[in-house]
Amino acid sequence: MLAVKSASPKINEEWLTFASDGYRGLFETTKVPMLDGDGHLIGVLGVAHNITARKHAEEQLHLAASVFTYAREGIMITATDGSIIDVNETFCSITGYSREEAIGQTPKLLSSGRQSASFYAKMWRTLAKDGHWSGEIWNRRKSGEVFVEMLTISAVRDAQGRTEHYVALFSDISKIKEHERQLEHIAHFDSLTALPNRVLLADRLNQAMVQVRRRDLLLAVAYLDLDGFKTINDLYGHQMGDRFLAALASRMKLALREGDTLARLGGDEFVAVLLDLPDVPASEVLLQRLLNAAAETVQIDGLTLQVSGSVGVAFYPQIDDVDADQVLRQADQAMYQAKLAGKNCFHHFDPDQDRNVRGQNESLSHIRQALDARQFVLYFQPKVNMRSGALVGAEALIRWLHPERGLLPPAMFLPVIEDHPLAIELGEWVIDHALTHLEEWQAQGLDIPVSVNIGALQLQQADFVERLCDILAKHPGVKPSRLELEVLETSALRDIAQVSQVLHACMELGIMCALDDFGTGYSSLSYLKRLPAQILKIDQSFVRNMLDDPDDLAILDGVLGLSTAFRRQPIAEGVETVEHGIMLLQLGCDFAQGYGVARPMPADDIVAWSQRWKPDPRWSDVPALSRDELPLLYAGVEHRAWIVGLEAYFKGARKSPPPLDHQACRFGVWLNTERLGSRGRQAEFVSLEAHHRQVHKLAAELVALHTAYKTEDVMKRLPELHQLRADLLVALLKIKPRTGYRLLRSSGASDV
Repeated sequence: MLAVKSASPKINEEWLTFASDGYRGLFETTKVPMLDGDGHLIGVLGVAHNITARKHAEEQLHLAASVFTYAREGIMITATDGSIIDVNETFCSITGYSREEAIGQTPKLLSSGRQSASFYAKMWRTLAKDGHWSGEIWNRRKSGEVFVEMLTISAVRDAQGRTEHYVALFSDISKIKEHERQLEHIAHFDSLTALPNRVLLADRLNQAMVQVRRRDLLLAVAYLDLDGFKTINDLYGHQMGDRFLAALASRMKLALREGDTLARLGGDEFVAVLLDLPDVPASEVLLQRLLNAAAETVQIDGLTLQVSGSVGVAFYPQIDDVDADQVLRQADQAMYQAKLAGKNCFHHFDPDQDRNVRGQNESLSHIRQALDARQFVLYFQPKVNMRSGALVGAEALIRWLHPERGLLPPAMFLPVIEDHPLAIELGEWVIDHALTHLEEWQAQGLDIPVSVNIGALQLQQADFVERLCDILAKHPGVKPSRLELEVLETSALRDIAQVSQVLHACMELGIMCALDDFGTGYSSLSYLKRLPAQILKIDQSFVRNMLDDPDDLAILDGVLGLSTAFRRQPIAEGVETVEHGIMLLQLGCDFAQGYGVARPMPADDIVAWSQRWKPDPRWSDVPALSRDELPLLYAGVEHRAWIVGLEAYFKGARKSPPPLDHQACRFGVWLNTERLGSRGRQAEFVSLEAHHRQVHKLAAELVALHTAYKTEDVMKRLPELHQLRADLLVALLKIKPRTGYRLLRSSGASDV
């Protein structure tokens, strides 16, 4: 393209942009002077060159240079012989090497020595075949520190497909790997003692069983239970008990060999796996060392504490084909024998004897022999009024004091005789002995009702009432009102007409009746109307989960509503914590039994326990909630379940997070309802809504971080979520001061 300009004193280059026929481009002009015949300048000839493509290429190069400079990943460019051509600033920041130090070197400069030559050979084969390779690799910084990186190498090829150089992009994932290691540790190690937990024990035991078979050796599984540890907890508290357990665990671990495993199953129960034993006697030195370590005194804050240990031992391999769980159960059974033998000793599991017992399958004849030999005993679990602290009764629970297997729970033998006449005989034995123990308690000044469980077959006997009267006649000092019959709801439904008639007859005698495990059957209103039971025992499955499960809370509330409507006395089973008790008291249920009150105990211990029993002080002033306050209780429980669900998602225990919309959760629904009333205009209520939105906003941010694989950032910010939840509850107290604190404590809000 040509252009002519008039004469000018100066000739300079300039950039022109032309437009012609709709085309726009970037042009560069070259100016040529035009002279006349006398050599005078008469004008300038401009020659324009289209340089659009070149400028675009320059811009692309500039963009590529910017990416290279500012990328958050380390970038390394090498020649085909491996020599480094260039690196970016992030490379220098991660590795510690300057650009000048790296150029001309090879990637071996960063080698940590952790990968084998075969690893690199495979990597180069993949790179040559596919033109790229990606994976994790350990490298070493200039400082000598080893780190792990996520590396991608790509071959850059020319138009003919020949490789011109390689580009490697990498990021430092050391912190992510460390966090994964921490999560792995949490999942496989006991937080108190740092010993392997049940999960890791199972893995190691399975591996060890494979190894000893290959080596034609033995392994021993030693199940250890501490003798007297409960006394330390009772006298000095759980915190002192935890410190004692941690110290004792360290000593027991040192008593074993390097290749052996000591794990904590929970509480004061430990398991040791002893490897590569040539024979059974070879284990005895190690077992004695373990017992000695368990019996050593421990000094804590000026106190001298001491317990002993009872150890049961099972060996592998055995004649029978057994798995890891069976070997562990065998060791557990042997441990009970060690306790019966006097404690502070070990007892070997006898496979031959066990085969005989299993062959009989706890046969009817075996149970008959046990009854004749007086091997059955009764344990009693107290029932209390949580508000007043009064002991209102005790439930009789049968146990089998087996001569070889120790104390067996009813689930180990009652199913065998469920539909056999022996169940009737054993049931009558329970009633008779429960009344005998009641007479003994009365002689010591304790007069409380005692309840016994009545099986379906026993209850359906035509002469049930007559036989019951015969048993009562043997105990003239016991009033019939001191006996309570607990009937399973499902048992009563087999023949409701007949059962109803029997219970009416018992009530006429003054005997109390209760429907046991209520809520697990049909819970029909017509059934409840026809069965004249004065007491409803709420099944423990609903009670235990009510703090975290709004559905179980709803079932529990419904059962309590039925008990009120039909004028029945409710009592909750499965009360394991103070918070369970607070929740029940707020719902209007004052009576309870469970591990949070007392575990089942021998009859001889009941009187002494009743004299020292005191309810938790936090139960004394808990107000029962009105019906209009219950929606907030449900909201609190669901909000706790929502927080628990989030944490489970972050830790990989669930695939998706709970709903993040602040208006979709039950707490949000409650807020929306309250907003319609006069409270919705209060400043405190506006503040409460703002706190609720903040909780959900942070939850959404954490979910986004988790989705971006920034797990470490999520874990660092989890305390923020708990703090916001605490702030939310404090804001709630300002508009619900009367019941707010107790209500929120019972829904698990211990962080307030």
